[in-house]
Amino acid sequence: MKKKRLWLVSVVLILAVLLTACGATGAVSPPAAAADDGANTAVAQPDIQTVANIQTGEPIQELRDQEDTLISLYERVNPSVVNIQVVLSAAANGQPFEIIPNLPEDHPEAPNLPELQPFPRTGQGSGFVIDKEGHIVTNNHVIANAEEITVVFADGTEAAAELVGTDPDSDLAVIKVDVPADKLFPVPIGNSDELKVGQMVVAIGNPFGLAGTMTTGIVSGLGRLLPGGGVTPSGDRFSIPDIIQTDAAINPGNSGGPLLNLDGEVIGVNTAIQSARSGAVGIGYAVPSDIVSQVTPVLIAEGQITYPWLGVSGRTLDADTAVAMDLDPDQRGVLVRDVIADSPSDKADLQGSDEIVAIDGFATRIGGDVIIGIDDQEVREFDDLLGYIVQETAVGDEVTLQILRDGETITVNVTMEARPGN
Repeated sequence: MKKKRLWLVSVVLILAVLLTACGATGAVSPPAAAADDGANTAVAQPDIQTVANIQTGEPIQELRDQEDTLISLYERVNPSVVNIQVVLSAAANGQPFEIIPNLPEDHPEAPNLPELQPFPRTGQGSGFVIDKEGHIVTNNHVIANAEEITVVFADGTEAAAELVGTDPDSDLAVIKVDVPADKLFPVPIGNSDELKVGQMVVAIGNPFGLAGTMTTGIVSGLGRLLPGGGVTPSGDRFSIPDIIQTDAAINPGNSGGPLLNLDGEVIGVNTAIQSARSGAVGIGYAVPSDIVSQVTPVLIAEGQITYPWLGVSGRTLDADTAVAMDLDPDQRGVLVRDVIADSPSDKADLQGSDEIVAIDGFATRIGGDVIIGIDDQEVREFDDLLGYIVQETAVGDEVTLQILRDGETITVNVTMEARPGN
């Protein structure tokens, strides 16, 4: 029994010695040669340089370079990002504050009750400085119906702001503060037209009031549509074209803050999230910087902006609807659903959908004109048409539409007019 116990102890000690050696050196050096049928064969040595790269080299350095890029970007741009705090009137919200519960008329204290006064409500969002004159860009919905606007800078400086101009149709607004120029750090505006899905982006803002919060992600989609604030005479809402979709975390309070590329340029204004519940689930939307560059100078100069209007409502033609209209299933374009009375399209005799068929059990309107081009620019989706109108045309311009009507391609000239007032 003692011999067996000693044998086990010896084995354990030998294993311990071997494990200690592996841990100390990180690798066991093999013998220079091993016998093989009487011939000496060299044993391959480990690639010491490869081991070094894995442990302390290139992959870790790449991560550190990315860290340095993000840290530098934050330190450079965060002073340009502001927290916007607003006071809204109760009249705008329709929610008066009851001081005490309702009492019956014969209650002793009833005659002495003070009149119920609407209580002010507050809200907040984000914004960013665009010039040394104190102009700040934010979302229209952040400052809509605000009686007071206060801007809080990254260093804690507070300043009252005045409203310069608003544009509900793009959900953009410009406010202005009167502070020393050395407090203002304008952030450059980039070119959103050059964005690609997969490109890294950074959001800086004040989610839930947490000032100076930075999140990162990628451009997860392009060319989305987002409902704007304007309403057509038919009751439909005008849409904002070319919306950027991102998975960078965006939450309430981020609205109006910048979405940035890694060069620290604004390529979008964080505007909305899509969620079944309150909070972000990885789908955020930003108004593209190309629209910001178009809208903000006009808001600063005039306080508002006028958009050209075609005067149709419709949707992107899909394969099932194309087949129902005896078109190639691969045909795409914008199927005109309604032509608004007395609109530019009505004056140009465009035709809306006038037939209802069942597609997959759902009643679907078909038979209208299909817009497949505008000024020789291909139109495959509704965003293609709206994006061209908003960014490339002006009130009074004449555009040429390429249209499929009853299976034939025709051209129709339309003179753009101003969108009707909200």
